[in-house]
Amino acid sequence: MSLWVDKYRPTQLGKLDYHKGQAEHLKKLVNGGDFPHLLIYGPSGAGKKTRIMCLLRELYGAGVEKLRIEHQNFTAPSGKKLEITTIASNYHIEVNPSDVGNQDRVVIQEVLKTVAQSQQLETSQQRDFKVVILTEVDRLTKDAQHALRRTMEKYMATCRLILCCNSTSKVIPAIRSRCLAVRVPAPSVDEMCSVLTNVCKKEGLTLPSQLAKRIAEKSGRNLRRALLMCEACRVQQYPFSEDQEVTEADWELYLRETANMIVQEQSPKRLFEVRGRLYELLSHCIPSDIIIKGLLTELISNCDGQLKAEVTQMAAQYEHKLQQGQKAIYHLEAFVAKFMSIYMRFMEETLMDAF
Repeated sequence: MSLWVDKYRPTQLGKLDYHKGQAEHLKKLVNGGDFPHLLIYGPSGAGKKTRIMCLLRELYGAGVEKLRIEHQNFTAPSGKKLEITTIASNYHIEVNPSDVGNQDRVVIQEVLKTVAQSQQLETSQQRDFKVVILTEVDRLTKDAQHALRRTMEKYMATCRLILCCNSTSKVIPAIRSRCLAVRVPAPSVDEMCSVLTNVCKKEGLTLPSQLAKRIAEKSGRNLRRALLMCEACRVQQYPFSEDQEVTEADWELYLRETANMIVQEQSPKRLFEVRGRLYELLSHCIPSDIIIKGLLTELISNCDGQLKAEVTQMAAQYEHKLQQGQKAIYHLEAFVAKFMSIYMRFMEETLMDAF
């Protein structure tokens, strides 16, 4: 039994539910012959990966859906052993180089070299190139990005790259200029409601329009998340009711409680407790940038206008440090400690003014 989000994922560009104009352009790109490197970007849950898989199917046919998981081993120049998991078909390979941290440059060079040197299979869907999908390109180190730029040029004859990321702001200009950029915007609330209603109809369920709208808004226009929330509502209660509670993810509630703890008390003891909660979130694979963004959203709701600007600027600095460093906990804890210091000063000044 598969989740709705996988069960009803479109497999052809013509069957996509929204951004149909963009799908037509991608289809023309496939039929045009000269296929460029692509940089596909947009927020989480907007449908980037779905469009990439539809694109591959247009290029190679149904063979790209016969996937295998492979474990590849590399040795860094320092002698350190690296292992990375890839998902591949006979026509493409998908890898997330940022999984190995600072050694991502080695993975990029070795994977691309291996793919470029292997021969393409003789099939009716013959293409002169294989496709390498690199995910979370915005998390790559600058060294890895420069290595990627050189490798893109070297192996252009035998492989094409499809780079996938949430934002192009952390991708170096040299890579952006070598790719055709395709932005996949988040679907509108109406488009999401339409998708949720259609999925429920295929399951033989009736979804009230008010509940669909609340799920779409609560998911932050993340379609993957909205489908998971809708399926959770189905498990909790059916028939659906318009005022039914939409369950939030446990980690979001946990993060909100953590933010409340920070606001309630500013002390070394409380900082130690918060550190333990941050470790808990990181150990459950919640990305550090999501944690800092969630904390910021909750914390600034307790600040006035001037303090909001100061805290937001501070969060941006620590988020930048998160990208540069390796130990996320150091930067998250430093952000919390700095906020406690600023917030204590703010409260003391407010009390002084009151008297």
